[in-house]
Parts: sequence; C-alpha cells; structure tokens
Amino acid sequence: MNFDLQELSGTFSVTDVVVAMALSFILSTVIGYVYRYTHRNVSYSQSYVQTLVIVGMIVALIMLVVGSNLARAFSLVGALSVVRFRNAVKETRDVGFIFLAMAIGMACGARFYTLAAVGAVVICVVIVVMFKFNWFALNVQRQVVKVQVPAGEDYSSGIRDVLIRYTSEFELVSTETIRGGALTEVFYAVRMKKGTEPGDLVTSLQERTSGQRVTVLTGYDTTDL
Repeated sequence: MNFDLQELSGTFSVTDVVVAMALSFILSTVIGYVYRYTHRNVSYSQSYVQTLVIVGMIVALIMLVVGSNLARAFSLVGALSVVRFRNAVKETRDVGFIFLAMAIGMACGARFYTLAAVGAVVICVVIVVMFKFNWFALNVQRQVVKVQVPAGEDYSSGIRDVLIRYTSEFELVSTETIRGGALTEVFYAVRMKKGTEPGDLVTSLQERTSGQRVTVLTGYDTTDL
C-alpha cells in the first residue's frame, strides 16, 4: 500500500493565495462599509456585515481549492448542500449584498483580480448613487392601525366611520382573537389625511371601542417590525 502524501497546493503559488485572500478581504470590507452607509432600517446587524467579509474570503478560498477541477467542484457542492441557515433575512436588499460578496470572492479565487476590483467598485458606486438620490422611492407614507375590541360584538361600522374621517384610504389586513378569545384584534393599513394627527385617530377609535387599546404604527414601510 502507498502511504505517500500528496501536496496539491503547487497548483497555485503562495502569491496567488495571498493576493486572492487580501483582495477579497479589502473588497468585502468596502462592501461592508457601503452596506452600513446605505442602511436605512433599524435592524442593523454588526454580525451580518462581518459575515459579508467572511463570506467573501471563504468563497475566494473555495475557488482556489476548486480551481478548474470539475470533480472537486461537484464534491464541494455536495458538502455545502448539507448546510442549513435558520436566520431569516429581514430585508431583500441584504440578499443582494450576500451575492455581491460571494461574486467578489469567486472572482478573487478564480484570480480575475481586475474583474473583482472593477466589479466591486462599479456596483458599490451604483448602490451609493441609488441611496443618495433615493431611486424608486414611493412617496406614500402608510400607517398600521391595531384596534382591540371585545369579542362577540360588532364594532366594524364604528371603526370604519372613524377611519373614513381621518384617513384617505384604508384596508383591513387581518383579524385575530387574543387573550383566550376575550378580545378581537383588528389590523388596518391606512393612509392618514394631511393635517390629521395619530393621537386624534387613537382617541376617536377608543371612543368607539369601549376604551380598548388602540395602536398606530407610523412609517412601517421603512421600519422592520
């Protein structure tokens, strides 16, 4: 039996490894700072940004391992397919940054250094421009109105009357029972009229719902709930 060890690292030089890992680190760090700078919502996660940097470097390392060997590529796909992620991505934009970090890592690992650098810079510039000029923004601020009413009684007509008075449009989102069926909680997505205050809406709704709890969530389009 042959127990000789084979060292396959000779397929790429130490310089290739250093350049690929260093460049993927630098570009992934730039992506992380761009993400932090353009982040709008309240659910900013430092660990997520650190993960972007780590992912970029890991993918670069994987690409160095795979090289042009098709068998290694399929074996790595099989090994990585067992990985399961439980954390839900709170914002669809975060997925784009993950793919960007992976793409930069792949380009660095495949030793397309110019492509990685130019691609990262161009895409980051596009992201910053979209952030600065607020592209595709819909200048409509909506609110969520949460109303609790005693179960077994119909308060819908009274609630609708108040919503017609204070909002320009409203839509029933969901209805559910809480506290063992003692209360019914109703959610409406509304757009308040100009000049109206959320406090006035809350007071009017409480008058129609026997003083039960009323909550108005403003700016829910840009806030993670």
